[in-house]
Amino acid sequence: SDGSIRLHQMTSEYPLMQWNESTKGQPIIALQWALTRPAVFFALDASSNIYIWDLLENDLLPVAKQTIPSEKVVTMTLLGEPEKANGLLGIVLAKESGQIDIQYVKKKWALP
Repeated sequence: SDGSIRLHQMTSEYPLMQWNESTKGQPIIALQWALTRPAVFFALDASSNIYIWDLLENDLLPVAKQTIPSEKVVTMTLLGEPEKANGLLGIVLAKESGQIDIQYVKKKWALP
């Protein structure tokens, strides 16, 4: 609810890493690991900002931020085929009106 993200290992109650106020205090409403690249995850905040984290490139801050200005995004999920090395990774955005958008991610964040 405060924009903090914690990375846990299943064998410990303490986080391996923690990023406080990663969304400048906005609640995170969806977070998902990339299906095709294990070190990348995406977070959606309550203000319709999508943050892309690539832990191999920068483990302190997101490597990109994209604001969806037209309408409030209520949730997101990722689509892709992890067993294929084509690097196709998409973000499915569900908007408040019921509209669904699919956007493809740049290859540098999608390739295995």
